[in-house]
Amino acid sequence: MGAGGQRGTMEVCWFALRLSVLLCFSQHVSSQIRYSIPEEVNVGSVVGNVAKDLGLDISTLADRRIRIVTGSDQELFRLNQNSGVLYVHRNIDREEICDGNCLINLKVVVENPLEVHYVGVEITDVNDHSPTFPESEEHLEISEHIPPGTHFQIHAARDPDVGLLSVRFYRLSSNGIFDIEVKDTEEDKIPFLVLKKPLDREQNAEHHLVLTALDGGAPSRSGSLNITITVIDANDNRPVFSQDTYTVSIYENASIGIMLIKLNATDLDEGANCAIEYTFGKTQNKKVYDMFALESMTGEIRLKGSLDFEDTEVFRLDIQASDKGQPPWTGAAKVVIKIKDVNDNNPEIEVTSLSNVVPEDSKPGSVISLISVLDRDSGVNGKVICKISGNIPFDMTPSIQENMYSLVTRGHLDREMVSHYDITITATDGGDPPLSTFKSLSVQISDVNDNSPTFLQNPLDLYLVENNVPGEAIFSVSASDNDLNENADISYHIARSEGRQNNMASFLNMNSDNGQISALKSFDFETLKTFQFHVVATDSGSPSLRSNVTVNVFILDQNDNAPVILYPVSANGSAEGVEEIPRNVNAGHLVTKVRAYDADIGYNGWLLFSLQEVTDHSLFGLDRYTGQIRTLRSFTETDEAEHKLVILVKDNGNVSLAATATVVVKVVEPIEAFAASDVKSAAKDEDEDNVTLYLMITLGSVSALFLISIIVLIVMQCSKPADYSSKCLQDPNYDGTLCHSIQYRSGDRRYMLVGPRMSIGSTIVPGSNGNTLVVPDRRRTSAEVSNVCRGEQYFKVNSDV
Repeated sequence: MGAGGQRGTMEVCWFALRLSVLLCFSQHVSSQIRYSIPEEVNVGSVVGNVAKDLGLDISTLADRRIRIVTGSDQELFRLNQNSGVLYVHRNIDREEICDGNCLINLKVVVENPLEVHYVGVEITDVNDHSPTFPESEEHLEISEHIPPGTHFQIHAARDPDVGLLSVRFYRLSSNGIFDIEVKDTEEDKIPFLVLKKPLDREQNAEHHLVLTALDGGAPSRSGSLNITITVIDANDNRPVFSQDTYTVSIYENASIGIMLIKLNATDLDEGANCAIEYTFGKTQNKKVYDMFALESMTGEIRLKGSLDFEDTEVFRLDIQASDKGQPPWTGAAKVVIKIKDVNDNNPEIEVTSLSNVVPEDSKPGSVISLISVLDRDSGVNGKVICKISGNIPFDMTPSIQENMYSLVTRGHLDREMVSHYDITITATDGGDPPLSTFKSLSVQISDVNDNSPTFLQNPLDLYLVENNVPGEAIFSVSASDNDLNENADISYHIARSEGRQNNMASFLNMNSDNGQISALKSFDFETLKTFQFHVVATDSGSPSLRSNVTVNVFILDQNDNAPVILYPVSANGSAEGVEEIPRNVNAGHLVTKVRAYDADIGYNGWLLFSLQEVTDHSLFGLDRYTGQIRTLRSFTETDEAEHKLVILVKDNGNVSLAATATVVVKVVEPIEAFAASDVKSAAKDEDEDNVTLYLMITLGSVSALFLISIIVLIVMQCSKPADYSSKCLQDPNYDGTLCHSIQYRSGDRRYMLVGPRMSIGSTIVPGSNGNTLVVPDRRRTSAEVSNVCRGEQYFKVNSDV
């Protein structure tokens, strides 16, 4: 039973109780009747005939003054005093006058006799009210993190009608999130909004529902409630970057402070839950903090340090975006910053393997060293070209591996020409503008034994003064070797051969270390005038190389022979003679001629005659060059008949040697003179024959020696290079027995052919290898040798004249 029914029951109980009390106190209470009418009946509608129902006489009703005496309820009903009919006096709204069951008790009084009757009029409900909610709209705020199944109480609808006509059930507009449940209480049906699925503010921040309350009328009446559900944000969304990975490219020479990128992260939450702060990841490399700055509020990444492509080509930044919810959510993204190369690095040259000592016999193409070049730039900026500057016998050949080169020999090496090379390697990259690096390598050419010892001159001429001291050094040869160290360590020895030359070489000794030659015997010009030997120079290389030189030895004359008087010679061998001349001879008469011979030559064999002792200087004169004794005047009667002349014959050596001859001149009468002359003539002819033989032998020997010397000189001249020349120099101051003197040049040497008489302007200078004739430099263009007289000899002339 509904609430209205319960209230009606209670009203009836109270009415019965009051009626019982009245019956106890008064005998006039007769009866109680009950009517039932629906509400909202028309005014004037008959409820019932009370008089008839009470059994009263209708004709007496007016006299008995039948009336309703119950309070204000009379206003609702009126009683017709004539007919006793109870009718509706005004519109009845059950919901206004009743709360629950509606029973209106009317007290009807009838006089004469006094009777009190109770009439109950039950106002029955009609469905004249729709359910209503306290408000037309209801707002709910539900956090999105509320779990499904949660109930939210909604204001219940009210319907003044009762019973089945009151609110019977609720209906919720269609949706997939909420449902409605109703809980019955004693008085109302309480609706509850039930969350079926989780809320997501980011998908739908508000939900609009309509709750309809329906009563049990037929047709039923309804009332609706607009429910607005605002989903309160919960920090259930993490910030999300617009990209998982951002890629940025920047040149390595970018200026500090430039913005590289602006990150964008969004959070579907709201308020503090969507306030985003950007930070670097906790495990980020420290170098990232040094190079980049991140604006926490804007997400701008700016350049903080100087970039270097060669140090780091790519930076990978871990970026976090955190909201300010409690607890905060974090989103992550990566930023890849690619550094673009610029040509800011010079190429680097590295000598991977260097042999700084190269044998000079290395074949072309021999690898000396490996050169690697490195350019820390990339692409075209890192492409390097290597080359060698200068005209040197080396080259750079590229290797199979990129940026690797081999330094190789390009031609034949010759240490003797160039022993050291400074190689400059230039490495140039392909940037714009290109950058270059220079590196110098020092290469030493090591020696191999490829050069034989060489003598400055070949052949060599040795002018040795005779009568040398045995064992003393007479000459020194020196060879040079363009090689180094042991390859240039030269030892000397005299080549031994068969024949006479070998016999002469056996009298020589050579120091193998310094090439000094010593004579083991004393040579005599008059016995041996020239010979030759061969000196061999050998280096210490492996294998050793050698060369030889011919040494022509010319023995130079020394004044070691005194003049020999050939005439006059006495029978006992002394240089004494007797000459008889007539007294009547005139001045200039040839008395005799002193003849002398000196085995030496040149100055040493140049004889001068002088009167050492004479009885009368006015009578005889001596030619100093020819040795002729002539009368200076005619004889007188007072002149003695016998005169003694001592003639001194001396040579022109540095230390002159001399001999004397004695001539006794007897002055006779003409007849005696002619007789003596005949006798002497016969003897003299015999002596002169002998003298002539001696002179012929001597002249033949000298001529043969002269011819041999000329032949040797011609051979030497022919063996010399083409720049050797011969020149003839004539001495205008000639005052000797030779009619000419001859000088000539051979290479850097000058020679003179001289006889017994020499130029006054010439001097003999002692030297280590013999006397050297220094001749004034009066050269002529002619290369011919002319007019050689007897008694010639060779002298070496200083090469600097």
